[in-house]
Amino acid sequence: MEDKRYQLQRQQVRANFDRAAGSYDAVAQLQREVADRMLEQLQYERINPQRILDVGTGTGYCARGLEARFKKSSIIALDLAERMLQQAKKEKRWRSRQCFLCADTQQIPLAGQSVDLIFSNFTLQWCRDLQAVLAEFRRVLRPGGLLSFSTLGVDTLAELRESWATVDDQVHVNQFVDLQQVGDDLLQQGFAEPVTSVDRFTLTYPDVMSLMRDLKGLGATNVNPGRRAGLMGRSVLQQLEAVYQPRDEEGRIAASWEVVYGHAWMMESSFAEPQPFSLPLKEFTIPD
Repeated sequence: MEDKRYQLQRQQVRANFDRAAGSYDAVAQLQREVADRMLEQLQYERINPQRILDVGTGTGYCARGLEARFKKSSIIALDLAERMLQQAKKEKRWRSRQCFLCADTQQIPLAGQSVDLIFSNFTLQWCRDLQAVLAEFRRVLRPGGLLSFSTLGVDTLAELRESWATVDDQVHVNQFVDLQQVGDDLLQQGFAEPVTSVDRFTLTYPDVMSLMRDLKGLGATNVNPGRRAGLMGRSVLQQLEAVYQPRDEEGRIAASWEVVYGHAWMMESSFAEPQPFSLPLKEFTIPD
């Protein structure tokens, strides 16, 4: 049975990432490391995409990396948060082939079979229904197109979740996906040759407040209905600090991140006819 305390609220997700647009790059070291690994993996694929969709582009790090790797490709940088896109636009290179689209990953305003590569780093964990998102990806990918993404697995922030559980019974950490479930969902959505894998990272912080400040700086805060209402008092945070484990010899706390990768192809056979874009290109550009 679905736990109704864990239902990501999309408007709150958008608001959090809008607020984090100015601080994101300063605390997104792990996100960039994973992006670099994904971009490197693409060099082993025999693809020459004409049009690429970067889903959840954030401040544009992945879009710039994709543009550098595929110099003749056009890049659609999509994000739910307009301020993130404004940050990305500031870094747009001269004569860049990037355009920017503020839209929801769960309802991509592009026509069917209109892109050759979908790339998404650290975004799908913010979507309530992974199956529905994969169905959208399948719809917009051309036959023979490639899907490459990363998301967060069930062991992410396990220490923070377990520590909060000793303090109260509220929701403080989002739910994340199981590696096996990602593979099953890809198969159910009709993707070919799905491959899933996992990397595990451990980051350390001086204290719990430093961890929580970084999460806020990333926009990665709790957006579930079961979260604590109102501001947390100092005593609650002191309780959390007291019970948080593990700590190293210097007293620093550890936070685990389980990164799940998905990699799959759109089947060559397709029943739908290719269509033009559902939006004029000029509508992709966000306001300055």
